[in-house]
Amino acid sequence: MDIQIIQNKIYEIRGQRVMLDFDLANMYQIPTKALKQAVKRNIERFPEDFMFQLTEKEWRELVTNCDRLPSTIKHSSVLPSAFTQEGVASLSGVLKSPIAVNVYLSIMRAFVAMRNYIMQSSVVLAELAEFRSRLLLVERDCRENLEAMNDLSEDVRRDFDTVFEAIGALSVKLPEAKKSRQPIGFKIREKE
Repeated sequence: MDIQIIQNKIYEIRGQRVMLDFDLANMYQIPTKALKQAVKRNIERFPEDFMFQLTEKEWRELVTNCDRLPSTIKHSSVLPSAFTQEGVASLSGVLKSPIAVNVYLSIMRAFVAMRNYIMQSSVVLAELAEFRSRLLLVERDCRENLEAMNDLSEDVRRDFDTVFEAIGALSVKLPEAKKSRQPIGFKIREKE
């Protein structure tokens, strides 16, 4: 049986990944009523953490949110039972047929594949979170560097303005001195 088909029949209800009784009955190629009877005959194998019945609210929510459900099931007056991975394992012990064994193995592979996918997704999410935090640090550092550069260039501009003002003040204050300079070269003496 194709793992992808099985994964499409696994739902998240009450924080657990579960399969519904009608999907399991369909996969085991038996009527849902026969599956429920087998469970009732062996109810001690199905504690609350292995199997539970959906509430009216949970069922309505699932029907509303999930378009994969068969239309005949959506309007059923009987609330379905949900089986966890452990419940599916117990169910395969109750339904003893070659089909049940093959279906059980396929379902277990699907649950394992989903668990691996979720674990990989959580690793990717953790890496993304770390990348985000590093990016925020780089962004903060860039902002601080830019502010420091702006402060520095303002300081440099002020210093240049001060230097130019000083040069301007000096050029106004110092008039050109007119001194007679001694000529350069040989001196010619006047004849006496």
